Amino acid sequence: MSIVLKVEDLDVFYGTSQILFGVGFQVERGETVALLGRNGAGKSTTMKAIAGLAPPRRGRVELRGHDVAGRKPHIIARLGLGFVPEDRQIFPEHSVEDNLSIGHKKGPEGQDDWSIARVYEVFPLLAPLRHRMAGRLSGGEQQMLAIARTLMGNPTAILLDEPSEGLAPIVVQRIGAFLRELRTTGATVLIAEQNMHFCLGLASRVIVIDKGQIVYAASIAELKANEDVRQRYLAL
Repeated sequence: MSIVLKVEDLDVFYGTSQILFGVGFQVERGETVALLGRNGAGKSTTMKAIAGLAPPRRGRVELRGHDVAGRKPHIIARLGLGFVPEDRQIFPEHSVEDNLSIGHKKGPEGQDDWSIARVYEVFPLLAPLRHRMAGRLSGGEQQMLAIARTLMGNPTAILLDEPSEGLAPIVVQRIGAFLRELRTTGATVLIAEQNMHFCLGLASRVIVIDKGQIVYAASIAELKANEDVRQRYLAL
């Protein structure tokens, strides 16, 4: 397998406050990896640093072999990164289908695998909502739309920041099924979550972050067997 995303020795500051300390990990093609940690551990900052929204003071971010650390977000997006932020950022006054159309572009190597028809085929829950204004969707429907719109850009790697945040348990289950279906397409995905149980059936590997540092990295099976790590870093 080839490495799609590689992060090395990342230091990120907000003003004079250091948030990330030497963060490093990699994601291989076709993997779904979970970046787990409590609220405030540094998950969102890591995602923003990769996406160009919180430029690192030190370290390296490689996307498909390109060093993108500190580059502008639109440049990183053109190189194949799709980012679904925590607040989703859909266009509320546009229909579901308009949101999908706005997101459509070819991938960095001319890929055009995702079309509106394929989104509706892979994620049929969106099809009956195609003419509804996005601002009138439920939180879970908006999350699905945000992910689907990102896919319309034919990204090489997808970052999902807290996709289960603020959603009812039944809706979280639906989003999980949506992401399991996405995994079958061969997508490369990094999910930042504090909800460990949401990720157990989605990810193949986990990376645990605490106080801005990577403290544990292992398979899902190893995390399940390590009660000490779960209690120390992930118990709410």
